[in-house]
Amino acid sequence: MTNFLTNAVAFIVLISILVAVHEYGHYIVGRWMGMKVLRYSIGFGKPIWTRVGKKDQTEYCVSSIPLGGYVRFLDSREGIVEPEDEGRAFDQRPIPARIAVLLAGPVFNFLLAIVAFWVLLPPGDYQVQKPVVGEVTPGSFAEHAGMQYGDIITAVGDVDVAEWEPTLHAFLTDLVADGRVPLFLESTDGRRRQIVLDVGEEKTRLTEPNQHSDLFDTLGFQIWRRPAVVGQFIEPSVAREAGMIDGDQIVSINGNAIRNFRHLAEVVTTLAGQEAKIGYLRAGDPLSVTLTVGTDADNESVGRLGIVPPPLPESYYSIQSLSFASSFSAAVAKTQGATAFTLTMLGRMVTGDVSIKNISGPINIAQIAGESVERGWRYFVRILALISISLGVLNLLPVPILDGGQIVYQLIEALKGGPMTERAQILGQQIGILALLLLMSFAFYNDIARIIG
Repeated sequence: MTNFLTNAVAFIVLISILVAVHEYGHYIVGRWMGMKVLRYSIGFGKPIWTRVGKKDQTEYCVSSIPLGGYVRFLDSREGIVEPEDEGRAFDQRPIPARIAVLLAGPVFNFLLAIVAFWVLLPPGDYQVQKPVVGEVTPGSFAEHAGMQYGDIITAVGDVDVAEWEPTLHAFLTDLVADGRVPLFLESTDGRRRQIVLDVGEEKTRLTEPNQHSDLFDTLGFQIWRRPAVVGQFIEPSVAREAGMIDGDQIVSINGNAIRNFRHLAEVVTTLAGQEAKIGYLRAGDPLSVTLTVGTDADNESVGRLGIVPPPLPESYYSIQSLSFASSFSAAVAKTQGATAFTLTMLGRMVTGDVSIKNISGPINIAQIAGESVERGWRYFVRILALISISLGVLNLLPVPILDGGQIVYQLIEALKGGPMTERAQILGQQIGILALLLLMSFAFYNDIARIIG
């Protein structure tokens, strides 16, 4: 019940922010273009809160169904335009002004993504972990290609990479193209080599979402994470009091395997004040100790052992220095990269190279939103940025009831010197509604399929 409420609240907050920004783009640009705004609504259905503005008596609403929103402009096709408002209706403004208003919603979504990434990349020095290969699964595509533990991926095809996010994008782009991923690697001894990871006809299957693994898992290797080795102690340390020393590697808690230091932190966080049996290796010898997990000084519900990992090997990371301007440039670059990646994946879904099981609906978005809240504000902001980009791209598709389709209508009107016939517009609306219903059906089906496994 708690997870359901967390997911529901997180979903409403996430969607409300995205919709508010998107519709504000339409609203403010429409005002700039001299149009009269009748209503600005976050949500559909019956308004549960309304305020009437002084200018133009615009209604500002929060409505009962939090799955979207809209801005309603004065339009002579929908009713009588009073003499004092003549020329301020949407359809009475020049075509470039109308297109600017329609473009503004998606553009504001992209701007939101830039701001979100900028928040995550403030000026300063950052230690960036390189794309280092962790455990390689025997008999997997990765092993057959020749990948080894500790390899640093320096390039994927013709794309140089220095961290994991662009590495994943490049992996998927090459994978769905022809099932072959050329990789340039640097071994732990400094030797450089090139391999080709070839999945053949399995490329579409490997793009299917899996709640138990990610793409790299299915290819047969893990992202390298720091082993759960004790680097030093932070007092008060229950681990030190229990007799552990620097260099001990924790391999299990209460009989459950610990994969790496990040996994260790996730498990320990949930065990505040509880008794736990810690299994660890000391110089290769298995040992164990039972202790009571400590608590965080600022939050007694958060478990702590009082240990930190050893420093990263110098060859496994780089230092990124960002100024105020370069952090903004990095945020723009991340938005551009994520947008291009989204467009590529959408195109590959149309051609059948990427599984349509990747289409997500509100149920999955709610689960992601809820998880992001549990994992912290930074993860929530990142998810906000990525979904905002997806919303911007989706609204630019040339589907009649979306912004992109309406822009096509305006361009046709400009070319033919008059608006499309009412019959053609109705037909376009029907096609658009059918397309969206099909998309929503796929999304809900995928959501339910993920839930039932």
